[in-house]
Amino acid sequence: MRPVELSLSLEPQARYDVIDVRRAAREQHGDALDEYPRGLYCSHHTTAGFFEQSLAARLEYSREYVDPFIEVFQRVFPEGANYRHDQLDLRTELSDEEKRQESRNADSHLAYIGAGLRNCATYVHRDGAPVLFIDLDGVVPSGHRSRRATVLGYHSEETVRSWEMALPVSPHPVDSLNLRDPRLGFLDEIGAVVREHGVEHGRVDVALLASERHVGLTVNEYETLLMQHDLAEVLRQPLRFVAAKGRNMLRDPWGIPVKTLDYAKYDLVQLFNEAMDRLRISESALERLLSRFLALPAERFLRLKRTLSLPVSATSGRDGLLYGTYQSPILVQWRKAEGQQRKVRVSLVRFR
Repeated sequence: MRPVELSLSLEPQARYDVIDVRRAAREQHGDALDEYPRGLYCSHHTTAGFFEQSLAARLEYSREYVDPFIEVFQRVFPEGANYRHDQLDLRTELSDEEKRQESRNADSHLAYIGAGLRNCATYVHRDGAPVLFIDLDGVVPSGHRSRRATVLGYHSEETVRSWEMALPVSPHPVDSLNLRDPRLGFLDEIGAVVREHGVEHGRVDVALLASERHVGLTVNEYETLLMQHDLAEVLRQPLRFVAAKGRNMLRDPWGIPVKTLDYAKYDLVQLFNEAMDRLRISESALERLLSRFLALPAERFLRLKRTLSLPVSATSGRDGLLYGTYQSPILVQWRKAEGQQRKVRVSLVRFR
């Protein structure tokens, strides 16, 4: 049986919402997924995505545990803080009409990146367990967003080609690189390999080499103010925004930055303890992760990944690759790279 591709329409009911896309697939496409033991679940958006199945399983695929986990990152990146991305008068790429419709959602982008949400994740179908689509910006001033997800159901996978690529980076210690930039030729090279091997449904995996340090990968919106200012400020001063919006604020918090940081850490300790009480666990990978919020620098708690994946679809992708209008694979570094380059291994995987 050949792989199947399903397109799903989703409508979140709140700004932060969690939707079971396996249930949505059943409601919209019947039993089309039932014969497939594996699925690649893909979001077309930059503020809504999926956890890796290992983390979702630790959270028991349940909002009882997912909600307090996400709440930690929402507190670190609170809505309405002084994000450059949300200062729409600075957004020269937007028309006046687009500025009126644009959501002030830098907090959602940063929480998405920080929490380690993925644009796509591979799930082994187990006993009807849900697959959770986590939306951090589902309702905006103009109303409920219309969201899209794609599911590729398949039986097995094989790697048909794997190769290394060197990516040029700037000499700045804190910087990000838009891998979708056509001048880089990154996606063009991958698309050419997809066509060469005739892969109709599959996945492209991009992984940093083991020798690469102080660098991560994500898929998100590459908007200059968001990536070059807001995310860069987080990497330099991880608790900047939680301090700016913390419960224990002084009138002029940045007049005493060290004390303000201590207040932010205190608030985070309280939040951590609340989350652990609600999760009812004492020792786990989740607890170890959350405890890292109390350590600096940013790589200790931001769940920036060392890998990213892009779906392959010959039927609905751009040059064989499936990604949303605003989605870009992005490399983020917080220390200088030797020789001003970063090396990755790219693998093309075929679904059967």
